[in-house]
Amino acid sequence: MSNSDSRVSSKVIIAKWTDRFLAWLIDFIVISLISTTIVFAVFGTVGFEFEEKYKWAESTQYLLTSVLFFIYWTILEYKTGQTIGKKILNLRTTNIYGETPTLKAVLISSFGKAFLIPIDVILGWIFTNEKRQRMFNKLGDTLVTKIKIAEDNSDIRYIKD
Repeated sequence: MSNSDSRVSSKVIIAKWTDRFLAWLIDFIVISLISTTIVFAVFGTVGFEFEEKYKWAESTQYLLTSVLFFIYWTILEYKTGQTIGKKILNLRTTNIYGETPTLKAVLISSFGKAFLIPIDVILGWIFTNEKRQRMFNKLGDTLVTKIKIAEDNSDIRYIKD
């Protein structure tokens, strides 16, 4: 299927920053619960008061959670365009034409969210454009869109929600 054949709509409705934050927060809670469960199952504690033989685990807890976030976002956004948070808020990750993004694009976008989210968001706000992209969205040519039925079939127009 070519790019012109797979276009769902002529309008790409850009999601609000607040909706994106709420979707991220839902995802954060989901992954944090999973990460905490894994840490508890492996080490028998969720606190930072590890026994001496598990002191190395304190520094790896952030890495484990970030890797889980990266895997979660990559798989769900590549396969469905939506994470649990995005599905609840009716958002979707797309390419800049409103189509399904490539795996490479999703990997780039997910990396920014999983490992560098504060820097990614702040630079995205500073250098924002009409597409409301984080820096890693720009690098991967991805958008977070609001799912709505568009009636106009002319050229693509970007509309802020």
